[in-house]
Amino acid sequence: MTALRTGRVSSRFGSSRLARKATPYGFVAPTAILLIALMVVPIVLVISYSVSTGSITSKDAPFTGITNYVTLLTNPDFWNAAFNTLVFTVSSVVAHLLIGLGFSLMLNSRLLGSVPRAIFRVIYILPWLFTAAIIAVLWRLLLDPQGVVNYLLQAVHLAGSPIAWFGDPGAALFAVTVMNIWAGYPFFMISLLAGLQGVPADLYEAARVDGASGFQQFLSVTLPQLRPIIISMAMLDVLWTTQQFALIWLTTGGGPISVTEMLSTFTYKLAFTGFDFSMAATSAVIVLIFSLIVAIFYVRSQRSES
Repeated sequence: MTALRTGRVSSRFGSSRLARKATPYGFVAPTAILLIALMVVPIVLVISYSVSTGSITSKDAPFTGITNYVTLLTNPDFWNAAFNTLVFTVSSVVAHLLIGLGFSLMLNSRLLGSVPRAIFRVIYILPWLFTAAIIAVLWRLLLDPQGVVNYLLQAVHLAGSPIAWFGDPGAALFAVTVMNIWAGYPFFMISLLAGLQGVPADLYEAARVDGASGFQQFLSVTLPQLRPIIISMAMLDVLWTTQQFALIWLTTGGGPISVTEMLSTFTYKLAFTGFDFSMAATSAVIVLIFSLIVAIFYVRSQRSES
């Protein structure tokens, strides 16, 4: 009888111990299942499509190895899209940083009253509230040959005739870059403003006691304190900007004559215009590899700061 009771107690103890160990995995399980279903499985499928040819719905699609990668990497159109993406991304990220930093410094300045500060905050954050479709329609109207921008340029004699900003090969990439800069700077502004408000006032007082000017305080106090935020925001912005699709597709569609063709629009056209899903998957994998490299640096920078 005693042995039976002992066995029951040990069985209950073992089951409760097992339940305690399994509980954390039970909480994580729903998220893990979603990640596997929505991320891991699609990525594996895209990689499998990139090393095969023919219809992606066919079970007998022949294995081609790295043939698709070699074909894509020797395609001038791919490198044109990669170059445009590089110019578009670098210009956007640098401008986002400079404009966001400038506006955040202004909004954090004591020279600005509380009411004007609140008004400027609302105005400056507006581009971040608009959807891509609204931004595209707005800028198509502004940059129309008969739009406001051309009217002002002609009024001050900076342009002799209307400029087709989205239709001129010499101006289209500049136009979509400016549009993306306008749409994305509030993210930097808000993040940097939060960082500025977290800088201890004692550091500025110590710098003033040492005789540092306003610019020297900016270089020796403000920038070092904002450095982690700047690095994090820049890496995230690189990831987001290289994958920008909606603004490009809704304004130029990658044209004219491919001067605004980005890797995102190039991949989309391979899949849904040329119906070459294998090459589209190959292009997507290459973009994924680049994104993973940037993501690894981002994670490492976050760990080093923590």
